[in-house]
Amino acid sequence: MRAHLARVDAVLVQAVIAAALSFAHIHDLAEAAGQGGWKAWAYPVSVDLLLVAAWRRLRTSDTGKTAGWCWFLVALAASLGANVATAGLLDLNDVPVWLRILVGGWPAVAFLGGTLLAHTTTDTQPEAPKTVPERPPLAVPAALLEHARKVAAEHHARTGKPIDTATLRARLGVPSPVAEAIATHLV
Repeated sequence: MRAHLARVDAVLVQAVIAAALSFAHIHDLAEAAGQGGWKAWAYPVSVDLLLVAAWRRLRTSDTGKTAGWCWFLVALAASLGANVATAGLLDLNDVPVWLRILVGGWPAVAFLGGTLLAHTTTDTQPEAPKTVPERPPLAVPAALLEHARKVAAEHHARTGKPIDTATLRARLGVPSPVAEAIATHLV
């Protein structure tokens, strides 16, 4: 348990450091490109929010992962680009016009990406129910069934409720059809 907490703590510390540095680099680049005051601080916020929205789509949606990856990579490119540009490869006192155009256009890009990620549903129209051919029942190995019974008993003892198929699947790390086949033996 301690090793797990130490790993989480190390990851958290690394994430905070990376976020702070990246945030500062994006701010510095926006400021050098002519976006002063509060506007320079809004740029890193918009990049980070787009990253979070894209990551959330990737983590919570079974469909629509292409859009999540697309916008995640756009925001990552913006962050990485600012980090590299401010690392001495760009004269911040003489920002090229093309970069000023990119910085100036970023709010619209971030708004578009965030809006599409937040408000686009992946299920556009309800489909008519499809007839699924009957599958033969899956054979469940005895050892797996015995382990599943122990997991189900432990769950019932802890919660007072029978284990549901989704929890069983997650606890055993098996695909849904296998979990469903096991659940039929546990009833």
